[in-house]
Amino acid sequence: MTALSLTLTGAEVLLPGEGLTDVDLTIADGVVQTGPAWQQIDLSGYLVLPGIIDLHGDGFERHIAPRRGAMKQMNEGILSVEAELAANGITTAVLAQFYSWEGGVRGPEFAGQVFDAIAAVKDHTVTDLMPQLRFETHMLDDYAGLAEKIAAWQVPYVVFNDHLPHDRLAEGRKPPRLTGQALKAGRNPEVHFEMLLSMHARRDEVSTALDILCADLTKQGVRMGSHDDATAQTRSDWRARGARISEFPETLEAAEAARTAGDHIILGSPNVVRGGSHKGNVSALDLIAMGLCDALASDYHYPSPRRAALMLAKSGLLDMAGAWALVSSGPARVLGLQDRGTLTPGQRADLVILEADTNRVAATLAAGRVSYMAGDIAARFVG
Repeated sequence: MTALSLTLTGAEVLLPGEGLTDVDLTIADGVVQTGPAWQQIDLSGYLVLPGIIDLHGDGFERHIAPRRGAMKQMNEGILSVEAELAANGITTAVLAQFYSWEGGVRGPEFAGQVFDAIAAVKDHTVTDLMPQLRFETHMLDDYAGLAEKIAAWQVPYVVFNDHLPHDRLAEGRKPPRLTGQALKAGRNPEVHFEMLLSMHARRDEVSTALDILCADLTKQGVRMGSHDDATAQTRSDWRARGARISEFPETLEAAEAARTAGDHIILGSPNVVRGGSHKGNVSALDLIAMGLCDALASDYHYPSPRRAALMLAKSGLLDMAGAWALVSSGPARVLGLQDRGTLTPGQRADLVILEADTNRVAATLAAGRVSYMAGDIAARFVG
């Protein structure tokens, strides 16, 4: 689809440093331009905001595997994901794919299929799709050759997790939901339990393996982060390896350590919408109030970034410009995307148009191309 060339008039446009402003906005050749275009669209009654940049989301899993073994056409699943992203105002999306001992849709083989599918459809989507690898750190047998796989998969962003239930494994106790987890992975429950015990027993080998892997990824120019930091020491350890992004820190201590060292802090937008963490971790609202947040991510729910930003603005915790920056210019800085995040001349024409009275998404444009449009606004563009 060709990028639109037009001037949007009558809407309130969110500009950096100015907030919502009654000003015309011109887009052409995929970027924001100065001066009027020959075609003008009256958007009275609408808000025009920078497109949402989602730094981390795994809500796509239900599109590519709605039931175990049900999805055979992975490419079509990714295209379905794009439709949901666009309907929620997301113009750049990081698809966070597990590489985990959990197996199934989170196993290594499935990860490769997902990354291949993203690469196959990327040039045919309007939304900018970026793959992220979420690597379970205790999979010691998978370290060899992993950096090469990441390069072949064209993954620019890797985050490290450790979801092993160490407390229970240290006592030799089976973790909750072991049987269901094992069956999803296609393993006998006892075999699965022995695998978990083995990984736990080798935990002292993980640090050295991580040092080597992170050094290799740094050489490849891969951006790295850690998931669920619980302590200042944990954040310091990851920083020493070059992982300068703290995704969803679990405690105030970890978030403060990240901020003091200049690391980026990503929080989950569902945490904001819910008013707290579903796991009982530190509240995102509290961290935002203390200035300990650079960006909000969808985590597992694509409508949440928009809802969270609007809630923050409505509550008065942040003004509209500051709240929306957490889902636009803030994520752009974290990812090093200097070409997007604000509606200023020369930036990508990534924008979401909201109904002013309901704040529902009416249209989404990525690089000046329509990725979503519904309702009365369509008549204004094609009428």
